[in-house]
Amino acid sequence: MISQHNKELLLCYVLGIDRAGLFLRQSNGEKLDGADRARYEGLASRVLAGEPVQYVTGEAYFMGHRFAVDPAVLIPRPETEVLCDMAIRDLTALARARASASMPAGEGAPALCVLDLCTGSGALAVSIALAVPEARVTASDISADALSVARMNAQELGASDRIHFLKSDLLADLHGRDGDGAPVRYDLIVTNPPYIPTGDIADLQREVRDHEPMTALDGGTDGLDFYRRIAAEAGGFLADGGTLLAEIGWDQGAQVKAALEAAGFFEVSVFQDLAGRDRIVRAAIS
Repeated sequence: MISQHNKELLLCYVLGIDRAGLFLRQSNGEKLDGADRARYEGLASRVLAGEPVQYVTGEAYFMGHRFAVDPAVLIPRPETEVLCDMAIRDLTALARARASASMPAGEGAPALCVLDLCTGSGALAVSIALAVPEARVTASDISADALSVARMNAQELGASDRIHFLKSDLLADLHGRDGDGAPVRYDLIVTNPPYIPTGDIADLQREVRDHEPMTALDGGTDGLDFYRRIAAEAGGFLADGGTLLAEIGWDQGAQVKAALEAAGFFEVSVFQDLAGRDRIVRAAIS
């Protein structure tokens, strides 16, 4: 049976209205006409068969913005908005501090340099660029198809002029340079890497297991492969005083914290999501 939430999402999509408009239609007793009902039933059958509703409609909402999604990218999750909020707050505070202290970022350089690793749909990169005008974002992903989706989202949401997209296996192809080839160190690296242990993937909901990209899910035997690489390499890409923010699995806080501290990061802290589960790690570099 299709959930009420998914039913509403499909109806809004079919009718081209938001939830307020749907509520108004329902309050007025309006019914679907034949064509709209047929379209709804066709889409609903795909959801009932296990396809994520976001792939069926081709859209997902994140930080109040509509993002195009398809099976090349992970569907943005509400818990990742906690990561995005923290990134925006940190960058806004840094921008204010630089402005009040009249600290130039360097001739020809952006005020704030941000790197979004494993950008996927571009939800983090685009949301940060829209919320922090001083930010210039490099968004990287190993998947060319994912980068195509992210570029489209940046274009549609009016952020493409401040985001450079780069195909890279984590940090391997960045080489400490921006899109113009100029040396760069990032004030913030933000990432939501794959962190599901390989052995747990078979137990995921079928909507996730059978449809979302495995490269965005599989974090290796213990789910920590990407964090080990990031811990070992990210310090060389951060500016003095730069910060790393990473989403983690609910039971990975202590292990990721230890890996970062062993790699020379300090002030490593674990933060919870709205459900009270470990979700974000923040770390600084001297």
